[in-house]
Amino acid sequence: MNGASREALAAARERFDALTDNTSVDASKLAEELAAVTALLDREVSLRRVLTDPAQPGEAKAELAARVLGGQVGGESIDLVSGLVRSRWSRSRDLVDAVEQLASAAELVAAERTGALDNVEDELFRFGRIVSSSSELRGALTDRRASVSAKAGLVRELLGGRADQVTERLVVRLVTHPRGRSLESGLDELSKLAAERRDRTVAVVTSAVPLSDRQKQRLGEALGKLYGRKMHLNLDVDPEVLGGISVRVGDEIINGTITDRLDEATRRMAG
Repeated sequence: MNGASREALAAARERFDALTDNTSVDASKLAEELAAVTALLDREVSLRRVLTDPAQPGEAKAELAARVLGGQVGGESIDLVSGLVRSRWSRSRDLVDAVEQLASAAELVAAERTGALDNVEDELFRFGRIVSSSSELRGALTDRRASVSAKAGLVRELLGGRADQVTERLVVRLVTHPRGRSLESGLDELSKLAAERRDRTVAVVTSAVPLSDRQKQRLGEALGKLYGRKMHLNLDVDPEVLGGISVRVGDEIINGTITDRLDEATRRMAG
């Protein structure tokens, strides 16, 4: 994606991360619904053109999306799609690619919650190598004359009981709805998404007052150095914190003032 589409996808990923940081959201259901929206937009060319028409007001496009999807998917999916269509897209097809990417990301969130994300990433990589080394298998999975159910059945026969359910669902969707991609490139995209997700860590930050942009930047950088990975800050305001902050990363809780935590992070890095 280029230009406006890249910016729109980045904004959508932020909204998606904020939504799925809430563990009460059913990530598997969200993935299934977004995959259904992907199929709809891929099939209905006129609809996606209307939803990405720059001449139409964003709110009008969001209302249309809500009407079309109402009763078919849940509120979280409608909110995400509404946010997507409010944005500007360089090409109408980029909107479909973005919804599909969020569907795959939701599956990876589900794997992350069960502690299976590393396995999923490894399984996607290994399946890609198997496909590359077997022209017969590749031919069966990409045969245009084969039915969707036959391809899905072959994937389930190959992976059922041998791989995580998330891996199986991701591969089934790719094989049955390749959307013009080669099998190898699709698997490579999924592997990259899994790697990006694995390197992302959520820090739940509670402060007495909202943090400034500069404070959020400094805190994110310090935590990133401390934990050696990219950090996503999930911010909450609680007056009872009394001027300090509480940071939770996984099961670890760090309490103290912003300055103390930054100084401590610097000392630990120096040591």
